[in-house]
Amino acid sequence: MHQMLDAMAKSTGEEPVPKVRELCGECGQPHSLPDNHLYNFQDEVDDDLTCHICLQPLLQPMDTPCGHTYCFKCLENFMQEYSFCPMDRKKLSFQHCRKSSLLVRNLLDKLIVLCPFQDDCKQTMQRCELEAHLQNRCPGFKKYKAQLERKKNPRSKLKGDSLSRLEANTLKDPEISNGVSSPAAGSSGAAVISLETPEPGMVNPAFDESEEDLPQRTSLIAETNAIEIHRDDPEEELGMRIVGGKDTPLGNIVVQEVLPDSVVAADGKIAPGDHILEINGVNISSVTHFQAVSLLRQPCAVLHLIVLQEKGFIGRTGHPDSGPTISQEVIHVTLLKRDRSEPLGIKLIRKTDEPGIFILDLLDGGLASKNGKLKQNDKVLSINGQDLRQGTPEAAAQIIQISEARVNFVVLRQAGVPLNDAVEDGSTSNTSSSSSSSNGGSPVRLRRKPQWSHYRRKSSYQKALPQGYSNQEKTVTIKKEPKESLGITIGGGRDAKNKLPIYVTSVQPVGCLFRDGRIRKGDILLSINNIDLTHLSYSEAVSALKSNAALHLVTLKALEIGIPEKVSDSPETSESRENGFGWAPLWIMWLGLPSHLHCCQDIILHKSNAESWGFSIVGGFEENKGSNPFFIKTIVPGTPAFWDRRLKCGDEIVAVNGVSAVGMSNGELIPMLKEQRNKVTLTVVSWPGSLV
Repeated sequence: MHQMLDAMAKSTGEEPVPKVRELCGECGQPHSLPDNHLYNFQDEVDDDLTCHICLQPLLQPMDTPCGHTYCFKCLENFMQEYSFCPMDRKKLSFQHCRKSSLLVRNLLDKLIVLCPFQDDCKQTMQRCELEAHLQNRCPGFKKYKAQLERKKNPRSKLKGDSLSRLEANTLKDPEISNGVSSPAAGSSGAAVISLETPEPGMVNPAFDESEEDLPQRTSLIAETNAIEIHRDDPEEELGMRIVGGKDTPLGNIVVQEVLPDSVVAADGKIAPGDHILEINGVNISSVTHFQAVSLLRQPCAVLHLIVLQEKGFIGRTGHPDSGPTISQEVIHVTLLKRDRSEPLGIKLIRKTDEPGIFILDLLDGGLASKNGKLKQNDKVLSINGQDLRQGTPEAAAQIIQISEARVNFVVLRQAGVPLNDAVEDGSTSNTSSSSSSSNGGSPVRLRRKPQWSHYRRKSSYQKALPQGYSNQEKTVTIKKEPKESLGITIGGGRDAKNKLPIYVTSVQPVGCLFRDGRIRKGDILLSINNIDLTHLSYSEAVSALKSNAALHLVTLKALEIGIPEKVSDSPETSESRENGFGWAPLWIMWLGLPSHLHCCQDIILHKSNAESWGFSIVGGFEENKGSNPFFIKTIVPGTPAFWDRRLKCGDEIVAVNGVSAVGMSNGELIPMLKEQRNKVTLTVVSWPGSLV
């Protein structure tokens, strides 16, 4: 890379760009990402605070059951090859080791270190203060970052558009199949890359820059970031859903959803749409979906990830777009209660991507609804003069409850962003006066009403299954004792979030179906004694199964889905993993479901002529691979697809404006999307990603 840039610089008569050594942004020293940070300690450190593997002061200390303490990374690397303690050689399992006490960690953090940039900075500080010093105060690190920026972006010295293409090509890691760069081994900071050219074989309504009325959007940018997720319990699930894999058209492993109140949500660094490139030092650009799930489910106290995160379009000013220009106005509303206990009829909500409180809904007949001045998606700035810009629904409910007659709201209203497009599922709290007071002020979780209609897929959307997938219907007739149980548990139901069919989650070792052996975990239940189960809610299906299980003769129709790799052969489906995660079909199993069992939804996107739709797609018909579904691969921040909030990575597009996309090639579908100037209706099927 350096030689190529130097050669181009010389050809233009400019000075070559100096080479800059990659340094860690936390310790300021050069080291590979999986290794410990390096520090220059001012004084000799007590031997009791030293790791006896690396012989350096402890970092993220871990205690063994036999009473020894090591750096987390040192012990983790050692345990990959040996199963005993390095000091006394007693049998040891990494899962039985625990974080050292807070007292020990604080003592280590207070060790005095020298700034690594001694030529420019002679400061000393506690070890825990070094990162902030480097990022905010150190003149040496500031100089280093300026040199690094000149190395990465030498556009001021090199003319023409050819350099951006040169960088895009030379930054590519040949092992990364999606055409984006992987950070260098020694880099622990974020690497910014350009997505000016579309990925091979990927249609990109998001990245289209051919229209003449796009003067402000020149390219897309994304960042590769190193992320560490810490868990007190190494076996606790992360709480995110993933899609993709080399055995699917998506190729990459992509985060589809982050569950509220999970480890990943609490960490806050991973978001839906992030592409996972590396797990604990393992490049996963060419692994199957099963393999990625297995890697992410492996117990560990600290999970190391490299992720590619979309940042959106970068304009000519050099800053990513923050989104469409939205008019805002501040509204003052006073509601008059007849007495303190009268409910206002307002449901408030938190959003995952923006601080503060928003109005989710106004209850019919309630005081706020009758007043008519508050609207859905208004952001609450204050109530009765108390600032709530960083507040919570619980705090707002408490203010409302103690208010006497007058409740004064100051809200911020944005035009053009309807609430049902902006709210994340599962994050709703009911904080109307009445419901909160009956609950001691604590929020009440509500099930959101469906924001759009689902319907069974029409015959015109019939499709061939992806390569390697199959499904086979089977009929099982069993004679049983009247009181004998079927012995199965089920999941799904058309009332669930993803409108799934009823499927078997377990076959218990008691009951007639276990003895028979033909009904298995993961089978889709179609009917029992000729009663159709495919359109029922979960509770309706349970009732139907219970009532018919009492009969002497039971006939079950089920669908067995075959996928490229057998679920039973993969380690993540063992009983031990089930106990940790609970069982549900992996995302790729749903790809083998026949069309007549799909539930579709219509999503209407709106834009101005100067905008891109904001999503990229993969799949479609190819000569050598046959026909594959079209999937959403990328959703770009600050675009219509992003603001709508309903499209997810991994969603399957089955029609555009009512025209079936089944059997189309990229070259046929892309023009259909691009020629829609202001409005497009996407018919999509959304399968839940695999939980890790």
